[in-house]
Amino acid sequence: MAAPHPRLRKQLSAPGLLKTIREDFNQIADHRSADSEIPLADALMSALAMFGLKYPALLQFDQARREGVIRHNLNTLYGVERAPCDTQMRTILDPVDPQALRPAFRAVHRQLQRHKALEGYHYLNGHYLVSIDGTGQFASSKIRCSDCCVKQRKSGPEYYHQLLAAVIVHPERKTVLPLMPEAITHQDGKKKNDCERNAAKRLLHHLRADFPQLPMIILEDSLASNGPHLQLLQELGLRYIIGVKEGDHPHLFDAVQRHLHAGTCQELEYVDEQGVEYGYRFVSDLALNASHPDIRVNFLEHWIIDGDKSQLFTWITDLALTPDTVPPIARGGRSRWKVENETFNTLKNQGYQLEHNYGHGQQHLATVFAFLMMLAFLLDQVQEHSCRLFQAARAYYRSRTTLWERLRGRVTDFYIPDWQTLWQSLAQGSVGAVLAPDTS
Repeated sequence: MAAPHPRLRKQLSAPGLLKTIREDFNQIADHRSADSEIPLADALMSALAMFGLKYPALLQFDQARREGVIRHNLNTLYGVERAPCDTQMRTILDPVDPQALRPAFRAVHRQLQRHKALEGYHYLNGHYLVSIDGTGQFASSKIRCSDCCVKQRKSGPEYYHQLLAAVIVHPERKTVLPLMPEAITHQDGKKKNDCERNAAKRLLHHLRADFPQLPMIILEDSLASNGPHLQLLQELGLRYIIGVKEGDHPHLFDAVQRHLHAGTCQELEYVDEQGVEYGYRFVSDLALNASHPDIRVNFLEHWIIDGDKSQLFTWITDLALTPDTVPPIARGGRSRWKVENETFNTLKNQGYQLEHNYGHGQQHLATVFAFLMMLAFLLDQVQEHSCRLFQAARAYYRSRTTLWERLRGRVTDFYIPDWQTLWQSLAQGSVGAVLAPDTS
């Protein structure tokens, strides 16, 4: 007799998380008249469902929406009373301020904190590693909106959007927990294009405002290794491990060389059981550069030699460097790549379609869609981390894309009474647990 599948966790599974998000969506002021037929929250939840069920295009979602089985399942799974058609969805969501979605991200993370699910991400004396990086979202020579940045190319103007993501990571965990991203888009009253550096300022202020007491270590690439940025991190009470390049910081690397020649640069080396060599070189209390002699940083160089392959990393940090701390700090610094590998790669290549144009609109639609996609990704990651029934479904299939295909197939072809039934059918690899097929 097969062991029964576990019940869904009340707050850290799809039903509880979606209920939390719906409550926040209900609080967003509707820009339309009070007698609108489709509530704004229904439109937002419908778009979230489109990304949660991994429909590859809005048109395909709309085609499915016309069928009774999908309308039923949008209600039982996402609480949608009336889903808009594709044109209605674009019209309703285009004027929505993307910042209005911030409480939903914050609410999900507070559930994680409340139920102690974040404790598994503790690193370096109870801190959380937050990896920040940007990625392309949209580019076109024809389609544009008021939020678009513009590049002048030989063939003519190119209009584009980018996204700056922040995710909680851990060196030993595959799951990442996205925080509210920051859009790199045209800013009101500005003549110049927005950029990653300016977006990072906004993101860090919002991050600290959302979680004023959360101890965080910010992981960034060498673009962030500049005086004003380090001063902002210090003002906000954020620790950091940031990549640094010799070509960008000759003054800093010259100082390291002087310490190396003087014998005041500490080194540490060891070889693991597989014969891989790990080495560390570190110096504390150096000036960032000649322009900011008052900004003092600690420098860490780390190399890995595995046969003919070698890797070299260099960082600056405000964390204390000792023979005991440099290995975990280096592991933390290397986990910055999880924003690329476990976040952007997943969003672009494993069913989420980040770079697909679901709808551009005239105002904020492209950004609203991108944020809702990130919110759907957050829900999946929370469940993969905390929901045993989701984990069982995930383990049954070899890849995420296969799981999403089966998920979408269930919701398209069968009447689903609840998430417990849906995930259980996926975990068993059969439709036997699903209530009834669509016989229309």
